[in-house]
Amino acid sequence: MLYNDPKTFREDMLRGYVAAYPEYVVEVPGGVARATEPPEGKVAVINGGGSGHYPAFCGIVGDGLMDATVVGNVFTSPSAEDVLGVARSVDRGTGVLVVGGNYAGDRMNFDMARDRLRAEGVDCRTLYVTDDVASASPGEVGKRRGNVGTFMVFKAAGAAAAAGMPLDEVCRLAGKANDRTRTMSVGFRGCTLPGEAAPLFHVPEGRMEIGQGIHGEPGVGEGDLAPAAEVARLLVDRVLAEAPAGDAKRIAVILDGLGSTKYEELFVVWGTVRDLLEERGYTLVDPQVGEFVTSLDMEGVALAVEYLDGELEKLWRAPCDTPSFRKGASRMSAGARASYDRARDSDDTYERGSEASRAAAEYIVSALGRMRGAIADAEERLARIDGVAGDGDHGRGMARGTAFAYEAASDALEKGAAAGSVLRAAGRAWAAKAGGTSGVLWGSALEAAGEVVGDRAGSYDAKVAADAVRAACERMASLGGARRGDKTMLDCLIPFGEALEGRAAAGDSLADAWAAAAEVAQGAAEATASLVPRVGRARPAAERSLGTPDAGAISMALCIRAVLPG
Repeated sequence: MLYNDPKTFREDMLRGYVAAYPEYVVEVPGGVARATEPPEGKVAVINGGGSGHYPAFCGIVGDGLMDATVVGNVFTSPSAEDVLGVARSVDRGTGVLVVGGNYAGDRMNFDMARDRLRAEGVDCRTLYVTDDVASASPGEVGKRRGNVGTFMVFKAAGAAAAAGMPLDEVCRLAGKANDRTRTMSVGFRGCTLPGEAAPLFHVPEGRMEIGQGIHGEPGVGEGDLAPAAEVARLLVDRVLAEAPAGDAKRIAVILDGLGSTKYEELFVVWGTVRDLLEERGYTLVDPQVGEFVTSLDMEGVALAVEYLDGELEKLWRAPCDTPSFRKGASRMSAGARASYDRARDSDDTYERGSEASRAAAEYIVSALGRMRGAIADAEERLARIDGVAGDGDHGRGMARGTAFAYEAASDALEKGAAAGSVLRAAGRAWAAKAGGTSGVLWGSALEAAGEVVGDRAGSYDAKVAADAVRAACERMASLGGARRGDKTMLDCLIPFGEALEGRAAAGDSLADAWAAAAEVAQGAAEATASLVPRVGRARPAAERSLGTPDAGAISMALCIRAVLPG
């Protein structure tokens, strides 16, 4: 695929996108916003997610759909800081609804931003789309991820807000659309991240992946590659298997190409899809065939249906005008241009800490530099491990996170920061700029550790380090909802912390205690190969990960070992 530098793919894409559609969008901190002023009193509706899904998410900003989009790195959730930047840009005092897919990173970052906005007096709500029927059973709908049906939920929320409805009503109708939307997908070829030579996952010759996710997550099984008519029947059978109560036999339908499937192929599939739906008594309302939620160059097909009632049908049919999707007459070019306040660069200052804390700060910065190097060396391996049952972006996310954390810590040290402040600066930068699940977890963990370490201690020993690690563990667990045994980075960090506490209680020096506990961490990380994931993107393909360690645990062990020089 075409790119300048994989590390700046998001920034380069946004610059070109805004240049291509100046009548529709302008860039704001964290993403893009509508170029014209919204109607007076309108609720602001924002969506967000990683890059790589165009026209979702940023392609549907405009009248009748989104007021703005928070744009993360490729397949990586935006950071809480990005969400705050976009939401503050478009808030007009009438409330903000943020809609995203049901992914751990999105939930953590969006909810953190929501809570901070509420503390500022902004009535902000969040909604997470759960339309992917292959990702969890009907009894566990809350665990389902977002798929192509997210587009239908976006449309409902945008149309409700454009009609002048209050925030409570916009949220109710968006939630109703989510409850009545179902998506099923099949994949024929995996997608490839910018800068990578091979797809995230490989579909064997003559086979197709059933139920893969929009981030390139492997599906829940494989089947023999089938003719278009059989693929159509598989998709239709699955989305109709969960028709809601009160089914009025009127549905909105999207047949989506995912990125590389040609329109001619989609039309072949659509001919059978339409026949099957009509044979089962359904009236198709404004059906759509094309690209709506893609996955870079993935080859596959997804079918999404929204079971309509009177109010949902009105929202689906409502006019809209965006760069990638239009219904009715164009209105964007006639509107008054919007103006947005740009985020100001912060000028942090720090109080002078103790001599011991300043010395510790220097060591922390050098340790972060070693972590950055260790992760850079292991980036490809981490991506391969993560691609077995996840989306393959862990290596790149960790590389970005460690780099940003090191740069922020170095800057804080130059400005006179002591140990706790350096750790907090590193954590804030990691969470804000790396994004994703690992970004917010690592960032929050470093901030929690920094609060324990502080800036004024007279000395630092193994007990202080153990207390800081415990605080980091607790922050990660409370934020991510994972427990020991769920096959996450906690399966490395918790044993490490326990070993460190034990060595501290035995009176070991900090260096000796850390070295011994790092060996425990390495063993615990490798042992995650025998676990199956119970949370996160890898959960729907849990059995595939047996025999492969968790990428987050492996990167955690690498970082722990890198703290010690040599």
